Amino acid sequence: MVMIQSMSLLVTHIYREGNNCADVLANIGLNLDHLTIWTQLPACIGSHFAQNRLGMPSYRFVNF
Repeated sequence: MVMIQSMSLLVTHIYREGNNCADVLANIGLNLDHLTIWTQLPACIGSHFAQNRLGMPSYRFVNF
Protein backbone atom coordinates (compact mmCIF):
# COMPACT_ATOMS: atom_id res chain seq x y z
CA MET A 1 0.00 0.00 0.00
CA VAL A 2 1.40 3.40 -0.99
CA MET A 3 0.35 6.51 0.88
CA ILE A 4 0.88 9.90 -0.69
CA GLN A 5 0.66 12.95 1.50
CA SER A 6 0.05 16.37 0.09
CA MET A 7 2.56 19.09 0.76
CA SER A 8 2.10 22.85 0.58
CA LEU A 9 4.91 25.08 -0.56
CA LEU A 10 5.07 28.85 -0.51
CA VAL A 11 7.89 30.64 -2.32
CA THR A 12 8.43 34.34 -1.81
CA HIS A 13 11.03 36.83 -2.93
CA ILE A 14 12.67 39.27 -0.55
CA TYR A 15 14.56 42.14 -2.13
CA ARG A 16 18.11 42.72 -0.98
CA GLU A 17 16.92 45.74 0.98
CA GLY A 18 14.91 43.34 3.14
CA ASN A 19 18.00 41.62 4.51
CA ASN A 20 21.16 43.67 4.18
CA CYS A 21 23.15 41.29 6.41
CA ALA A 22 22.51 38.37 4.06
CA ASP A 23 23.24 40.53 1.02
CA VAL A 24 26.60 41.72 2.39
CA LEU A 25 27.60 38.21 3.48
CA ALA A 26 26.64 36.80 0.08
CA ASN A 27 28.82 39.38 -1.65
CA ILE A 28 31.72 38.55 0.67
CA GLY A 29 31.21 34.86 -0.01
CA LEU A 30 31.64 35.43 -3.73
CA ASN A 31 35.24 36.47 -3.12
CA LEU A 32 36.23 33.75 -0.64
CA ASP A 33 38.21 30.77 -1.83
CA HIS A 34 37.77 28.68 1.33
CA LEU A 35 35.17 27.81 3.94
CA THR A 36 34.78 30.58 6.51
CA ILE A 37 32.93 30.20 9.79
CA TRP A 38 32.42 33.20 12.03
CA THR A 39 31.85 32.64 15.76
CA GLN A 40 31.11 36.33 16.31
CA LEU A 41 29.35 38.96 14.23
CA PRO A 42 31.73 40.04 11.46
CA ALA A 43 32.66 43.73 11.67
CA CYS A 44 31.70 44.20 8.02
CA ILE A 45 28.00 43.74 8.80
CA GLY A 46 27.87 45.41 12.21
CA SER A 47 26.13 48.57 11.02
CA HIS A 48 23.68 46.60 8.84
CA PHE A 49 22.86 44.32 11.78
CA ALA A 50 22.25 47.29 14.08
CA GLN A 51 19.98 48.94 11.50
CA ASN A 52 18.01 45.74 11.08
CA ARG A 53 17.77 45.17 14.83
CA LEU A 54 16.38 48.68 15.36
CA GLY A 55 13.82 48.17 12.61
CA MET A 56 15.23 51.01 10.52
CA PRO A 57 14.40 51.04 6.82
CA SER A 58 16.99 50.31 4.19
CA TYR A 59 16.94 51.96 0.78
CA ARG A 60 18.61 51.22 -2.52
CA PHE A 61 18.80 53.97 -5.11
CA VAL A 62 18.88 53.07 -8.78
CA ASN A 63 19.75 55.41 -11.64
CA PHE A 64 17.95 54.83 -14.92
